[in-house]
Amino acid sequence: MTGHHQEAPPVRVLLADDEEMIRRGVQLILSHAEGIEVVAEAVNGEQAVALAAEHHPDVALLDIRMPVLDGLAAVPRLVALDPAPQVVMLTTFGDDQNVLRALRDGATGFLLKDEGPQELISAVRAAAAGDAVLSPGVTGTVIRRMLTGAPPAAPSASDPRLTSLTHREREVLAMLGQGLSNGDIARHLGIGVGTVKTHVGAILDKTGTSSRVQAALLAHQAGPAT
Repeated sequence: MTGHHQEAPPVRVLLADDEEMIRRGVQLILSHAEGIEVVAEAVNGEQAVALAAEHHPDVALLDIRMPVLDGLAAVPRLVALDPAPQVVMLTTFGDDQNVLRALRDGATGFLLKDEGPQELISAVRAAAAGDAVLSPGVTGTVIRRMLTGAPPAAPSASDPRLTSLTHREREVLAMLGQGLSNGDIARHLGIGVGTVKTHVGAILDKTGTSSRVQAALLAHQAGPAT
């Protein structure tokens, strides 16, 4: 062995924001980060969807408010692509209602526009790895808001979407509900990260959820795993 492990391909990012200053700032930060490449930039949601279909980015960073087609309307169209990017919303504090809609539509998470460069880089890497990205300052509020706004008939442990899960998948789902990353779950259960990703994929598939955040919400509504 040479001691060199094979370089992972760079994380491909699509950036969509109608404000040039913000777009340039984010582009500048990401272009200097190792293993991240900005492959396309869009000024509205319509363009973002078209460019994502063309460039197959791993992660789409999307401003919520944009002309022609806003970021919120673009989310379902982006997650419907094959392959679909992980969608992370760029938002301002207090935009909870829009964040909720984006998460329900399948966004991986959201990031406050005034987060520091390191947070932005970490968020892109986390999203590419399949982890949820939620700005700590608003996560609690948003999850609570999602739960209080949930339909009265919250899924119970006997919810048909959960009965098809194996015991291990139920364990992983419970940990998603606690907001743990794939790495955290792997450490807790003493299994490999790849195995966790397989379990998460199976959970999304069996429950018909399109993102970790939706699965986490389902875990909260279902209550503790039995």
